[in-house]
Amino acid sequence: MFSNTGAVYIDTMAIWIASGNRQNWEVLKKHNIWGVPKRSKGLHSRVKPGDTILLYVRSETHGDTVLPSAIMGEFKVIELFEDAKLLFTAPPQMGDEVFPYRFRLKQVKVFKEPVEIKPLIPELGFVTNKTMWSGHFRQAMREIPEEDYRKIISAGK
Repeated sequence: MFSNTGAVYIDTMAIWIASGNRQNWEVLKKHNIWGVPKRSKGLHSRVKPGDTILLYVRSETHGDTVLPSAIMGEFKVIELFEDAKLLFTAPPQMGDEVFPYRFRLKQVKVFKEPVEIKPLIPELGFVTNKTMWSGHFRQAMREIPEEDYRKIISAGK
C-alpha cells in the first residue's frame, strides 16, 4: 500500500481474543461465524478482514468436572456483517441478546487440547492485574499484542 505522500507502508492486522461460552464455541465451529453484543458496535467496526481472532471460553462446571478457561482455536476474519437471526446462546444476565454484530471466519487452527489460559497469565503482557486476571477476558473482544499471541500459539503446539 502507498500513503498519499507516495511512501510505502504496511497495513498491519490486529490480533483479538474473543470471549464466549462453550455453547457458542460449538456455533463457531459449525457455522464459522462469531458475534458480539449490541453494546459492542464500536468494537465490531474496529475489526478488519484479515485480522486474527483467538476464541477464549470461560471456565465451566459440568457435574463434578471443571472445564478450565482456555483458548480453543485461531481464526481469520473474512467479512463483517449484521444479522439479528438467533444463532448464539446469551448468558442469563444478557437477556435476549442476539449478538448481531458478526464476523464470518476462516478456521486457521483448532487446538486438539485447548490452551489453558491460567498457566500463561504470568507471561501475558496485556494482563496487567495478574491476581484478578479474569477481568481481562470479560469483554466481548480485546486486542492483544503480537508477543502475547505468539506465547498462546506456542503453548498450543
